[in-house]
Amino acid sequence: MKPCPSILLALILAITIPSTTFGYSPREDARVISEYKRNQDLNHAKIARDLVHRANWGALGSLSTDKLVQGYPMVNIISIDDSDANDNSTGRIHFLLTDLDFTGPDWQKDNKVTFLFSDEQTLRCKDGGKDPMEPTCARSMISGQVKKMDPSDSSYQPALDAYLKRHPAASNWIKVHNFYLCELEISNIFVLDFYGGPHKVSPSDYYAVSN
Repeated sequence: MKPCPSILLALILAITIPSTTFGYSPREDARVISEYKRNQDLNHAKIARDLVHRANWGALGSLSTDKLVQGYPMVNIISIDDSDANDNSTGRIHFLLTDLDFTGPDWQKDNKVTFLFSDEQTLRCKDGGKDPMEPTCARSMISGQVKKMDPSDSSYQPALDAYLKRHPAASNWIKVHNFYLCELEISNIFVLDFYGGPHKVSPSDYYAVSN
């Protein structure tokens, strides 16, 4: 049986509000209640989708194949796009890779990668007076496998067109450095958007968000 929200609120207040020994603080009372209510209203799947759609890039972690740091985590900056032809969010994370860079050889040796997206990528945390490491500066860690897209597939050209619309410089990358279009096959999503630790979001819930 789930505990009643009012009981949960009472427990939170009892733990976080100073005791009468130190004096009652109406301001602290109001703050805790406000934060509790905000936490109840958070849609973690939608927050993950919004972070992806607003970002032009993500930090991508892979298991390194470079002989100097083989087996260590490697992090790379990767330009991404999740838009359809009308610039609406699809949640499908598309990106270009090349085998001349770190990530290309890494995923082909061990296809496990994680993207990190943060509200600080668009400076929303700084503008709101929040440090990037604070839990209220929302972030999402999206793990999965790299899927190299087939140019003959019907989804390929629309995805590439949308990507180049957001990243025009990429047209030169494809010609000169043999970049290829990829999509992340999502296996797990963690969202940290408030105090209390990360929330697990299923790929199905993530894709089901309507914008």
